Amino acid sequence: MGGFTEWLLRHATDQGAIGELARRAAADPDWPEVPDRLQTFTDHLERGGATRTALQSLTDAWIRYASR
Repeated sequence: MGGFTEWLLRHATDQGAIGELARRAAADPDWPEVPDRLQTFTDHLERGGATRTALQSLTDAWIRYASR
């Protein structure tokens, strides 16, 4: 079982917010791999000036990831 980034990147061709987030992650050379915690990814997006919508997409994606 892979981590969040691996899971997210599998959704890069999806339509909608999670697919958009996945494409953003794929294009970001500094996208974190570890630690595999929501706060890690939230902090990264906030440092990059992410919108509330992007942060909500991250939370939604994390919930789907965690519930698998």
